[in-house]
Amino acid sequence: MKALFISAALIASTGFLFSGCATKKYVRNTTAPIQAKVDQVAEQANNNGESIEETRKQVKDVDARAQSGINAAQERASTADQHALTADQHASDAMNRAGEASRSADQNQQGLDQLRGVISDIDNYQMQTSLSVPFRFNQYSLSKSAKADLDKLASEVKSDKRFFVAVEGHTDNVGAANYNESLSRRRADSVAEYLVAHGEVPIYRIHMIGLGEQNPVAAGGGRAANAKNRRVDVKVFSADQVTAVLSARQTE
Repeated sequence: MKALFISAALIASTGFLFSGCATKKYVRNTTAPIQAKVDQVAEQANNNGESIEETRKQVKDVDARAQSGINAAQERASTADQHALTADQHASDAMNRAGEASRSADQNQQGLDQLRGVISDIDNYQMQTSLSVPFRFNQYSLSKSAKADLDKLASEVKSDKRFFVAVEGHTDNVGAANYNESLSRRRADSVAEYLVAHGEVPIYRIHMIGLGEQNPVAAGGGRAANAKNRRVDVKVFSADQVTAVLSARQTE
């Protein structure tokens, strides 16, 4: 009986052992795939986390590059706007200068037309002043009053730039024509010499001629007429109107 009990107990104990061993093995067999799955999921999650972090870095890098591109584009746009404004200003300045040049050209053309009108008559000097110097019969020396008149004439032409003085000697009709012609030249020489020596008129501006008894200013042969014809006509011709026009153009 006792042996039977022990046997039964042993069998029960052995069955329990076999049953316990079977249970642990089942658990191991059951949980192993789950644990492997968990480990796989954890690894995948870890990989996903790393991938997400890498993606975040890439996104951040892309954002940084995009922002840099936007800033560069904005800067270029701002520079382009500034260049456009500068170009507009230059265009406006160019238009203003063109307008000024056009107005200046019109003024210059008007001045040129006026100057051409004056220059076309440059050889036609206008008589500025004249003087008749009387002489006594058969004389060619200057009287005191004649010298005073010549001094006044010389002072009037000193400021002129373009002028010449015509000195024409004359006589009455008394005597031989050849003698009168020579006498008229002496009278003209006397006047020219005085203008150069005392009036400081350049000799190259003086043109002399002796006309003798030609071109009388008084007809007839009386004493009064002869006194008028014994003379030297001094005429000052000037072309300073050209200089006046040029000066007026420079002050406009």
